[in-house]
This record gives sequence, C-alpha cells and structure tokens, in this order.
Amino acid sequence: MRKTLFAATLVILPLLAACGSDTESAPALTEADLSKSLQEKGLKDPAFADCAAKVYLAEGISQEGLQTMISDEFDTRMADPETLGLSPDDKTKAEAATSKIVGECLGASQ
Repeated sequence: MRKTLFAATLVILPLLAACGSDTESAPALTEADLSKSLQEKGLKDPAFADCAAKVYLAEGISQEGLQTMISDEFDTRMADPETLGLSPDDKTKAEAATSKIVGECLGASQ
C-alpha cells in the first residue's frame, strides 16, 4: 500500500502542481509529449510514464488542461490547491486518471 501511494504521488504531483498560460496557441499534445514531460519532471521509468500519458489522454482531459499539467509556470510558486490550475471538469478527469494509473500502470512497470 505504501509503495502504491508513493508511486501515485510521483505521477500526480509533478503534473498537478503546475499551471500554465498561453495554451491556446500551443500545438496539441500527444501521448509522447506527455510521457516526455513526465520523465523530465522526475518520473524515471519510461514504461510507467508512457502508460500514465496514455491514461491521461484516454480520460479526455482537454488540451488546455494537458498544457496546464505540463507547464513550468508554477514551479516557483504555489498553484491554487483547490483547482490545481485546472478547470473543474479537467481536475475531476485528472483525479480519475490518477486512480486508473495506480491500478493499470503501477503493476506493469514493476
């Protein structure tokens, strides 16, 4: 159980602690983009990052929400703890994705 919680923290915190701007002009993010960002933010297992990226996209988070999740804007300041910089819909989807990531990706990467 402790290992699962730690892994979930590694996945969600780097993503949801960030908030971005200028997302309207950014190109659409792909699974590869998300995986690369996860790895750059500290998730060292490429298979786990690939799996997590796939789940985040499958959950239907908007492109704006995905851009927010990978942004570096809040690396130096705190994001709103209530919304984590995401719309209410995207926040709900990101939380659901994180639960799925723990179940689907954690075992696959070990």
